[in-house]
Amino acid sequence: MTDESRGIGGTVGPPWSVDVLADLHAGVLDDTRAAELWPLVNADPEARAILDALDATQADLASLADAPAPPMPAEFAARLDAALAAEAAAAFPGRTQPERTQSERPEPSAPQGAQVVDLAAAGRKRNKRLGWAAGVLTAAAAAVVAVTLAIPNTSPQPGTPNVAAPAPTGPSVGNDGAGAQALVGKAIGVRDFGPLQNEDRLDACIAAAGLDPKVRPEGVRPVNVGGKAGVMIILTTGKLAQFRLVAFGADCGPGNPAVLFDKVVGEK
Repeated sequence: MTDESRGIGGTVGPPWSVDVLADLHAGVLDDTRAAELWPLVNADPEARAILDALDATQADLASLADAPAPPMPAEFAARLDAALAAEAAAAFPGRTQPERTQSERPEPSAPQGAQVVDLAAAGRKRNKRLGWAAGVLTAAAAAVVAVTLAIPNTSPQPGTPNVAAPAPTGPSVGNDGAGAQALVGKAIGVRDFGPLQNEDRLDACIAAAGLDPKVRPEGVRPVNVGGKAGVMIILTTGKLAQFRLVAFGADCGPGNPAVLFDKVVGEK
């Protein structure tokens, strides 16, 4: 018989090592060794008491699988509320989230009184974290989802009433397109939709102006037309070195071409 199956004093028999009893109880010893130890352990009242305590603890732990998760401790609920409020305030300035009242905060739950065996004198402790930690994670996830659903998407959409127009970007040209011709050379081959964001919105503006969206512009770039944000497209005319320049406002769309200027430049 090896030292692992011996008692604290090194002899076979009591006083038993709690580690040996725990391994025997868990069924991790090989069959031959377990068959040798069980008769000896069953005949020792002190060893039998430890095994009974292990049985009770195992039953208590097994019952936790079907038990409802206890409420989140109030301390953690308060910290979670503060963190969520700070994130909401940073993401949405000027919007506030109502604080949960004391009656809405989970109360600390009393610890469940499971039988505990003191193993400190016998060697290593066997610690298991169960129960309320799962409850904390569940409650935290639910709180995050609730805040996400409670705060609507406030991102401004171009064309929405009472929403400020986007700030102009790109080079400045006159209200009649004066100076736009100088931009042609650097805009050929560029596809920067600026405040319109994508090609689909630009196609809607082109169609609203009575042009053919299937005719691909030679270039697309944002421009500042007299202080208004716009997007200029470059179209060919069929004549050498001659182009048609059309600029649309940021609020253009179906039924609203919002043309800022439309001019032909180059050789006549």
